[in-house]
Amino acid sequence: MHALKSSYPLYLANVAQSPNQDLVVTDKFTGEPATRVAQADAAIIDAGIAAAVKAAEPMAAMAAYERQAVLAHCVTRFTERFEELAYALCIEAGKPIRDSRGEVGRLIDTFRIAAEESVRMTGEVQPLDISPRAKGYQGMWKRVPIGPCSFISPFNFPLNLAAHKIAPALAVGCPFVMKPASRTPLGAIIIGEVLAETDLPKGAFSILPASRDGADLFTTDERLKLLSFTGSPDVGWDLKARAGKKKVVLELGGNAAVIIDKDMAGADLDDAVERVVFGAFYQSGQSCIGVQRIIVHADVYDDFRDRLVARTRELIAGDPRDEATFIGPMIDVKEATRLDNWIQEAISKGGTLLCGGKRTGAMLEATLLETVGRDTKLYREEAFGPVAIISRFSDFEAALDEVNDSKFGLQAGIFTRDLYKVLRAWDRLDVGGVVAGDVPSYRVDNMPYGGVKDSGLGREGVRFAMEDMTEIRNLVIRRR
Repeated sequence: MHALKSSYPLYLANVAQSPNQDLVVTDKFTGEPATRVAQADAAIIDAGIAAAVKAAEPMAAMAAYERQAVLAHCVTRFTERFEELAYALCIEAGKPIRDSRGEVGRLIDTFRIAAEESVRMTGEVQPLDISPRAKGYQGMWKRVPIGPCSFISPFNFPLNLAAHKIAPALAVGCPFVMKPASRTPLGAIIIGEVLAETDLPKGAFSILPASRDGADLFTTDERLKLLSFTGSPDVGWDLKARAGKKKVVLELGGNAAVIIDKDMAGADLDDAVERVVFGAFYQSGQSCIGVQRIIVHADVYDDFRDRLVARTRELIAGDPRDEATFIGPMIDVKEATRLDNWIQEAISKGGTLLCGGKRTGAMLEATLLETVGRDTKLYREEAFGPVAIISRFSDFEAALDEVNDSKFGLQAGIFTRDLYKVLRAWDRLDVGGVVAGDVPSYRVDNMPYGGVKDSGLGREGVRFAMEDMTEIRNLVIRRR
């Protein structure tokens, strides 16, 4: 097993710097300090933005094969440092080691996809002679980098969600400044270590852990042309309001629902149970597309509920370093206490606890409830922890209405053998994505990913992020 270094730098204009060791990163299972990280102040952030502005032209001038070579180098080095990355993630995020390895695999996938897409940034030749006045005119357009970008990444996927900003920026030739989550900065810093081995133009990247209070420049500075934020809805929409003229992409929260229809029986029902257990409790439910609401047809409700409760009780909770652990700690005691309070509120208003419900420090048991009222926080808000609620339906259209009865709209899942119901759900559900035959927690890193309503603005997934990080530049030629 690897060990963390005693301290880590920040990266300012491609260079490791250690002006201080002010940020303490804790082991999320023990609560003890694990390492210390350099923290950027406003002056360092300003210098990073200034360096990105200077790097914009040389970054845009890089040939496609040069950008691809940088991304390919990252793929190689992340593969070589696989276990080191997984261990750092396990400690800083409290993510079970098996899940940590899964996220490192996705980090590598994301950079590999970006390497492939970096040489496929195409434009279009466009006929303009749609009327007599345009006869003899020819049009064409291409994509050009938008310029210096600002990235703010969250604690729950500190490697892969940072990658979903960094890799597309490198693929199109945008310099960037990144603020990783203060509770989980190590993954982004290790990405910085690998980028520093390349010959990117000076100022191409800065990775700057910073306090939320001191990080306003990431949002407000007008030299930045795009802000990409992943995190909580309240913070995200506030940042958008203060971002000024720059383009804003937001990947925010959800309280994702999954429908289990009546044609799921026998082995199909067992499969649905396994996938729902994964979707609800993977990495202690700390995923914006974690399964929070489970809507089950009355004909199979009792059977599904009993199987789900039995399977949930089998989950092993404990030290995320242990290969057998499925449920690790939540990110901190404060968040676990918040969710514990929501569970108690739901029970006090008529909810029935089926299993779990006990908290010890930052550890919260995998918890299931039924008969939870729609006026409770556990139904209305984003739980972001190992809790899910079950309800029953008889009418499929009513089930779709229940999924839509949310201020969020990220992804939804549906288990049914009826293709027409799948297509009906795709038409009617007000979400960014519908997953048929699986939980809403399913994501592949090349697909368009994002939400509607309070769940965000824009789409990630490498090619779609690349589109956001570019502008269309038109050319019109008068041909005599």
